[in-house]
Amino acid sequence: MSRDPISLARENWEREGWFDAAEGMVAVTSVMRAQQIFQARVDEVLKPFDLTFARYELLMLLHFSSRGSMPLKKASERLQVHPTSITNAVDRLEAAGLVSRSPHPTDGRATLIAVTTTGRRTALKATEALNTEVFGKPGLSARRVTTLVNVLEDLRRGAGDF
Repeated sequence: MSRDPISLARENWEREGWFDAAEGMVAVTSVMRAQQIFQARVDEVLKPFDLTFARYELLMLLHFSSRGSMPLKKASERLQVHPTSITNAVDRLEAAGLVSRSPHPTDGRATLIAVTTTGRRTALKATEALNTEVFGKPGLSARRVTTLVNVLEDLRRGAGDF
């Protein structure tokens, strides 16, 4: 069996004398590799729905909103992404008939985005697949998932994420 490349990187860091940074490098590199693993799994499940995770998140945000719609700016804030990224996702989702765009009824500068019936059905089918293939089987025991969530929540809070 091959050796863990991140463990090898730790040895290289320590050999260079970077002992104080070695464990942090391992942590950061491990999280980034874990993100790649999760992203690949999510991408595989969402591919039949012609969705990226960003577009899926937007559909679900709209699905969970009380009216099924919200201003583009609010969606950008909720998903913590630049408005340009939301606009790009809306363009793609609108072209696929999954969302619609309309002028805001009381703010002439704002645009409302709304999930369509087809978009809602697609989002729910994609969620069922993600729940079965990824979210329900993250690759860790329930106890370790809870620990991971708590650790990452601390990291996000410390970074000012919320």
